[in-house]
Amino acid sequence: MSDTVISVQKVSKAYRLGQIGGGTLKEDFSRWWAKLLRKPDPFLKIGEEHNARKIGEQFWALDEVSFNVKQGEVLGVIGRNGAGKSTLLKILSQVTMPTSGQIKIKGRIASLLEVGTGFHPELTGRENVFLNGAILGMTKPEIRKKFDEIVAFSEIEEFIDTPVKRYSSGMYVRLAFAVAAHLEPEILICDEVLAVGDVEFQKKCLGKMQDVSRGGRTILFVSHNMAAVTKLCDRCALMKSGRLQLIGPTNEIMQQYLKFGAQGDGIRVWDKFDNDEIRIHTLKILGADGAITGHVDIRRPFTVEIEYAILRPIPGFRLALRFIVSDGTIAFTASDSADSAYETKPSSSGHYVARCVVPGELLNEGFYSLNLSADIPFKKELFVEEGVLGFSVEQTGGVNARFSEKWPGVVCPRLKWQTRSVGDKSLQLQEI
Repeated sequence: MSDTVISVQKVSKAYRLGQIGGGTLKEDFSRWWAKLLRKPDPFLKIGEEHNARKIGEQFWALDEVSFNVKQGEVLGVIGRNGAGKSTLLKILSQVTMPTSGQIKIKGRIASLLEVGTGFHPELTGRENVFLNGAILGMTKPEIRKKFDEIVAFSEIEEFIDTPVKRYSSGMYVRLAFAVAAHLEPEILICDEVLAVGDVEFQKKCLGKMQDVSRGGRTILFVSHNMAAVTKLCDRCALMKSGRLQLIGPTNEIMQQYLKFGAQGDGIRVWDKFDNDEIRIHTLKILGADGAITGHVDIRRPFTVEIEYAILRPIPGFRLALRFIVSDGTIAFTASDSADSAYETKPSSSGHYVARCVVPGELLNEGFYSLNLSADIPFKKELFVEEGVLGFSVEQTGGVNARFSEKWPGVVCPRLKWQTRSVGDKSLQLQEI
């Protein structure tokens, strides 16, 4: 089609995760010799199984992905970590080449793949604006014409003549986004870099991207901020394990993405671990009767239970749950650090169970998903995973049952009302 600016046809990308890089030349040679003799890896630990995906095998980061993007369209690309989103954008940006398949692109591309991409650390912000502009194919007069606007948008006028190696990650993003958005590429690709900026700057960038799309330019936007994706994107592509699962209207795809977390009907079990400090074993939704369930009554409380192990002492660590509505809106975040018992919570090595009780008549009916994280506040992230579990809140005769329509809103609490007659002063306030 004439209005198609990006055409991706059966694109695959393979990486070979080989045996090289064991730590020493001796280890690498020993592994190679054992493989030649068809013997097991001599450096495997007792009880550890050989993983063909990790040693001497191909890992397919993308597997026959196909889709088209039209001019002026804003396409969101969503999925869990490791789904292949960043690999896809790197191929579209021509940072790396596909193993197989074909890509056709009409127009000039500006990419924001990670903080500082395309910046030379020894050059000043001013010099990097001209460098980035040249990389994008802009002439010096074109860059000079937009320069003041770029610097004003980035809000780092005071540091524009400072080498960017002294910039914070937020300053990097401000300048990089300002350059990419103002030098008028036909296609703008953003891969989660806006997460580094502060909230106000993120809003400013989303507004700018909306202006860019209204001008007929195309945007590919990767983000874990579901609210931002819902607000900005016309369509969404859902990636999972290197494959394109679904593509379509944003609201429909978003609901499917969040429902991917609804596995196990109220329970999520982890059987693979890559953390030497904390291991999350299970997360459960427990109904008011204490039974595991994926469906809770709008009127009654339910409990989120997290079973975990601390492998070595972690003083001051906290657990947090984020409740996400099906359209990507964050309903609320709950953390054990908000409880008075947080200060005395055990942090030594051992096996633990934490429970968070959600009161009845709080959440509105609908589908929700949970994000789970563990960290040491302001110091270190220990664990984070989105969409770990999904559950539904169902209307079964609660406060709204007398009305045929669903009340709007994320929450639907039963609040106390008081009414009195102004004319009759003898009447006292009565609790309803």
